[in-house]
Amino acid sequence: MAVVLVIAVLALMAIPSMQDTALKRQVKEGIALADVAKMGVQTVWALSGDMPANNAAAGVPPRDKIVGNMVKDVNVEGGAITLTYGNNASKALDGKRLTLRPAVVVGEPAVPVAWVCNNVAVPNGMEVRGRNDTDIQPSWLPVECRGGEAKK
Repeated sequence: MAVVLVIAVLALMAIPSMQDTALKRQVKEGIALADVAKMGVQTVWALSGDMPANNAAAGVPPRDKIVGNMVKDVNVEGGAITLTYGNNASKALDGKRLTLRPAVVVGEPAVPVAWVCNNVAVPNGMEVRGRNDTDIQPSWLPVECRGGEAKK
């Protein structure tokens, strides 16, 4: 009986960890869809020195037309790219958002954009643009989306 109890306790401790791992994998899979919008934002920045206001200004399809297995829309706002999870993602992620914000060298549009996920610190000498609308709990974020508070 004691062995069964120990196994049950160990299983109860392992289940949340396994769920977090599965959710992290789904979030990471969804991030790849942001590449569609990244190219548009980078191009507008390089040509004009400004960030696109929305999907149309970035030259990418409307937000509800950029969809994937884990993501139900991709929205560009002020250069920031926000993914809204849904479709085949876990119910825990349904409607949750993750934002990738562009970090740029001010006045130097020839320098490529660095993408800052959630609140990861901005690289030295760069300035982050756009608003972070991430509302996914930190334990579900892949490691590249966690870190110290971003500089404003």
